Amino acid sequence: MHRKRAVLVILLHFLETYKGILQEEEKAGKVIKDLYLLIMKDSSLYHKLEDEILKLHQLVETVELKVTEESNPPCKQVKPLFRHFRRIDSCLQTRVAFRGSDEIFCRVYMPDHSYVTIRSRLSASVQDILSSVTEKLQYSDEQPTREEALILVAVASSGEKSVLQPNEECVFTTLGINSHLFACTKDTFPSLVPLPDEIQVSPGDTEIHRVEAEDVANHLTAFHWELFRCVHELEFVDYVFHGERGRRETANLQLLLQRCSEVQHWVATEVLLCESLGKRAHLLKKFIKIAAVCKQNQDMLTFYAVVIGLNNAPVSRLRLTWEKLPGKFKNLFLKFENLTDPCRNHKSYREVLSRMKPPIIPFVPLILKDLTFLHEASKTLLDGLVNVEKLHSVAEKVRTIRKCRSRPLCLDMESSPQQLQTKAYVRQFQVIDNQNLLFELSHKLESNSQ
Repeated sequence: MHRKRAVLVILLHFLETYKGILQEEEKAGKVIKDLYLLIMKDSSLYHKLEDEILKLHQLVETVELKVTEESNPPCKQVKPLFRHFRRIDSCLQTRVAFRGSDEIFCRVYMPDHSYVTIRSRLSASVQDILSSVTEKLQYSDEQPTREEALILVAVASSGEKSVLQPNEECVFTTLGINSHLFACTKDTFPSLVPLPDEIQVSPGDTEIHRVEAEDVANHLTAFHWELFRCVHELEFVDYVFHGERGRRETANLQLLLQRCSEVQHWVATEVLLCESLGKRAHLLKKFIKIAAVCKQNQDMLTFYAVVIGLNNAPVSRLRLTWEKLPGKFKNLFLKFENLTDPCRNHKSYREVLSRMKPPIIPFVPLILKDLTFLHEASKTLLDGLVNVEKLHSVAEKVRTIRKCRSRPLCLDMESSPQQLQTKAYVRQFQVIDNQNLLFELSHKLESNSQ
């Protein structure tokens, strides 16, 4: 009886923790179904386990592990990714976690920059995507020869091209900020060029000049909290332990990392698109204010991203702009640089973080760095036995993530039309991620700065 109760307790804890992910894993679902059937057969013999069995039954129903014949799946709503946020009503929606079976709309471009829009599962393989594209283009009617077979290529804004292998999955969330998918033949592959710049590089004030720093910071924190809450604890482990094979299970984490990079490039883009020296200095001041408010909100992810963006070489070399910054803000930014200094294993940051109480948005890349060190520093199996000490260390790191999210985030923000406009702006940044182009803009602004 004691052993059976122990097995039930472990199973209940497992289901409670990973019930959302189990819906995506057929093999795991089958194991749970088999265990569930065996337990139900014994339920009449062990009346003292009624409470545990009832809870198990409720959890199994929650995760939809049906033990009867499968019914037709319900119609699923298509979810937007970042690069599909072009309608304000879409970008204002609260973010929810992605699963591999979720469907999205995606554009796949041709060498001449025409495109087809396909509806695809987030976890779809490259072969599945090409099949959808082929169907749209009606290639099947033409019975293409071997040389005419399509390949899928990720093309970055810098012109870098990467051919995706047919068995790769979940490629949508691994694309760069301004990267796009192209379908072409091997013959037309050399002619692929990036899409024309989506941002019009022209003088004039952008939205950042018209909004308050505190409002921007609060909306950034609120959005990034939504994204952080969507990332399951297991995604951190899969990202480090399984690498490419774990890509399907880490879609939400990939999107959060992509967003962190997007904020960094947003800071550089806004500064370098501002031609007026005085307004540029004012922008530096505003971004430092944004970083300060994010730190106050305990949003260390955004804080880091803004500081890294200001330290981006095309921005940091603008000597005349930085000289016009008031001394108070120069000293404040120096403190921020010291806080983000990676020396002594990010000692300054870790000390500040240890004094914070939930809710906290930590600097996620550092968590992944810590997990990677734990994983690569020792083997998971030693002489055929599980390295329990290693797994305990990994579990302790995962518990810190759980602690960060143990309390809800509460920010006092109005719901006025102006605030909704700021919210829409924050959630659909248009950025330049081509470092060469950023350097060109920087040299146009201050050609002689070092």
